[in-house]
Formats: sequence, C-alpha cells, structure tokens
Amino acid sequence: MTDAQETAADVSLRTTGGGPPDDGGSSAVEAPIPLLEPREGIPPVIADEDSLAEVIAAFAAGSGPVAVDAERASGYRYGQRAYLVQLRRAGAGTALIDPVACPDLSGLGEALSGVEWVLHAATQDLPCLREIGMVPSRLFDTELAGRIAGFPRVGLGAMVEGVLGFVLEKGHSAVDWSTRPLPEPWLRYAALDVELLVDLRDALEKELDRQGKLEWALQEFDAIASAPPAEPRKDPWRRTSGMHKVRRRRQLAVVRELWEARDRIAQRRDVSPGKVLSDAAIVEAALSLPVNVHALAALNGFGHRMGRRQLEQWQAAVDRAKALAEVQLPQPGQPLTGPPPPRAWADKDPAAAARLSAARAAVSALAESLNMPQENLITPDTVRRVCWEPPAVVSAESVGAALAGHGARAWQVEQVTPVLVAALSA
Repeated sequence: MTDAQETAADVSLRTTGGGPPDDGGSSAVEAPIPLLEPREGIPPVIADEDSLAEVIAAFAAGSGPVAVDAERASGYRYGQRAYLVQLRRAGAGTALIDPVACPDLSGLGEALSGVEWVLHAATQDLPCLREIGMVPSRLFDTELAGRIAGFPRVGLGAMVEGVLGFVLEKGHSAVDWSTRPLPEPWLRYAALDVELLVDLRDALEKELDRQGKLEWALQEFDAIASAPPAEPRKDPWRRTSGMHKVRRRRQLAVVRELWEARDRIAQRRDVSPGKVLSDAAIVEAALSLPVNVHALAALNGFGHRMGRRQLEQWQAAVDRAKALAEVQLPQPGQPLTGPPPPRAWADKDPAAAARLSAARAAVSALAESLNMPQENLITPDTVRRVCWEPPAVVSAESVGAALAGHGARAWQVEQVTPVLVAALSA
C-alpha cells in the first residue's frame, strides 16, 4: 500500500474538493495535507540515450499502471510539442525525461505497450506524446473519470485534494517549459504531478464502480485510446479572436494574409504567434485597411516599439489582400458540414426547432439525474444532428442507430435513446 492509500484508508472517497458525498451523507474530513516533496526525491532529468535505456528497462520491469504527464510551452513556443515527460510506475519510481535531448521515445512507448496509462485530461497530452513515439493502447483518464463520477471540480489539484486529501502546489503550470536547464522547483512540481496519479485512478475506479458507471468510463477511455490523430483545421485563420467584427470579404482577406504571415514568422522563430502579432492587431488592420506604413503604425498593436522593417512586412500582407481579384477573396463564414446554427432553426424548420428544444430539456434532466455534465452524457452536436435529420420512423432501434452513427458509445446509446425517442415523437 502506498503512502497516499494509507492516508486515505479510513475514508474511501474524501469530499474536500467537492466530490460525490458518501452514502452516509457525512462529508467531514481531516484538513488536507500539503504534498511538498516526491517520495524518492526529485529524480535526475534523463537527457541521453544511455540513461533513457536504463529508464526503459526499469519501466518495462515495473508493475501495474503507469502514470504519464507532459509539459508544453504554450504561449511561449510555436506548436504544442512536449518539453518534459513525467512517468511513475510501481517498481520503477518516477522518471523525468527531456524530449528535446531524447526526441524519440518510441522505445519507451513500446516497452509500455499493453500497460494501462493513467493521464489527467488525456486529450491534451496525447498529441504531443504521439509526436515523440508514445501512444497508449489502454488508458485511464482521471479528469474524465471525475466528470463521469459527478465531481464539480476536476482539475488535478482539486481531484487529489478531494479524493486523496493532499494539496498539490500548482504554481508552475504556466511557465516556459522550454527553459534549459529547468529550475529545481519546476522539476519538483513536475514529479509531484505523477506522484499520486495511480492512487487517484484506483480511488476513482472504486467510486465509479460504486455508482454503476465504471463500464461507461472504460468505454470512454477506449474511445480516446483508439481515436485517430485529429485532422488539421481547415482555414485556421478563421479562429482569430475578434473575427465576428470582420464582415467584408476584402477585410477577411487581410485577416488571412496577416495570420499566415504571422504563422510563418512564428514557426521560423519558434515562438508563440501571439508574441509576433496579436489577434487584436490583425483585426484592427483588417477593419482599417491602412493605405501605407504610416497609417498602419497609427493602429493599435502596431505602435512605436515596432520597427520599420516589421511594419513593412505587415503592410505588404495588407497590400497583397487588397490586390486580390474578387474571385480570390474568402467567403464569409465556413461551409457547414452539419445542421445550421440552432438560432436559425426556428426560421428554417420550426418542427426541428421544437424537436431540439424538447431533446435538450430531456437530455439535461437525464444528465442531472445521473450527476454528470450534459456534454459527457452525449455531445450537443450529436443531439443537434439527430434532431435536424431524425430517422424516418422514430423507434428505439432507429434512434439508437443514429446515435451510434454519430459516434456515441454503447452506454450513451443505452441511456439517451429512450429520452430522445420521447422528444422526437412529441
């Protein structure tokens, strides 16, 4: 039994962090304990092939699930690559690996093939882990488990405190993890992030089983582990913050040219695009359509600290957009691949709007009765699609098939089909 399990042995599920109360109704617990140091101290950072080989051997020989986490440099560097990978497994201890010095961790991934990986908010870390050769075949997501179990606060710190009774120090979550060498306090924080992850997994498994939701969670984890890599976004420039202000096609072209120029520069310099030029500045230039560098320099975001050469490159992007032929200008909005926005349903199809209203109310009531977020019970997009184009004959079989066709898991189909049949029939 680990230290954390011994501490939590008298209370199978604490409620300090707002977790589901025990059936007895009592939520009185001892004050949470600050977790200040990893059990075996801060391990050295693995930054060479020989040390990595030793870690691979140790983790291959370990037992039970492996806790995995990754740190990125969001807001500092271009892209979402991993700058530190943390692992912990019984019999192997904790390892901190520098994926800049050791960019190919496929050997470690292969050594852990078939082992259950425990991650918190897995979909955030899996893309950067995949880039370095680490892809789980089985996983347990403690954040998603918390959502399904009905915890209102599912951040790692809140979950560890609420379930296990320990307080994690979270002061370094948003630092620049591309810094080298990494300061000792950051490494301590990183090691502590995987210190209790398996303990948290074990406690949440028991709670999900108690609630009759364990099979639901396992289906969700399987879906995450088997999902293919996400497709690149189409027209990512359309996600520029403040785009709702830009109406005319010529202005949209300016946003596109500035966004693409900024992206090339950010990628070349390996910095966050926002550090090159802000979204607000891009939108300001699109709305103003400056005629020259002097007019551009007068706009917010292109102030006195920007050099002449920089101003000229941004003005060149504006000029390229202004020179495009009408047929080359981007269309407003994006082509719809599904139903129209719900706000337009009442005008386009009043019957569909009525179906959606009834379905939303029914799904919301069901989610509340099951004590889980509505979006984890069934995605709003799936509900919209079924309501916009319902089966020709509404039945449990046809609605269930429609839900499954839109990616709903078996447990979701089982739970949601009856309420959707009633809503669609009404």
